[in-house]
Amino acid sequence: MVSRRILIADDNRDAADTLAEILRMEGHEVRLAHDGPAALAAFAAFHPDVMLLDIGMPGLSGYEVARKVRETDPASDMILIAITGWGQENDKEQALSAGFDYHLTKPVDLQRMSELIQRKPGTLGSPADA
Repeated sequence: MVSRRILIADDNRDAADTLAEILRMEGHEVRLAHDGPAALAAFAAFHPDVMLLDIGMPGLSGYEVARKVRETDPASDMILIAITGWGQENDKEQALSAGFDYHLTKPVDLQRMSELIQRKPGTLGSPADA
C-alpha cells in the first residue's frame, strides 16, 4: 500500500474524525477541514494527493471546492472523491462536472474507498462506477 497525503473535508466532525483515524491506521498522512473555505485553505497549504469532500458543507459546497481546486491546478493528478449522502444519478453527474473523479455515497464502503485512494494517476474510472 502506498501512503498518501489525504485531505478530508466534512462538516460532520465525528464522521471526519473517524474516517481520519481509519486512514491514519492505514499509514496515510491526513488533514481535516470542516467547511468549504477551510478545505480550500488546507488544499493550498497541504498539497494533498487525495481529497475526500462532503458535498453539503457550509461556506462552499463540495462541488464549489472541487471546481476551485481544479481551476487552481488543472494539470494535477490529485484524486477528488465526493463522499455524500446524496446518491441519485443526477448527484453523480454533478460530481463529475464539478471535477470529481469518484462519487461515494454514505455510509462509505471503506474497502472501495481504499481501492480508489490507491489508484495510480491515469487509471481513473468514472464516478458512475464508484
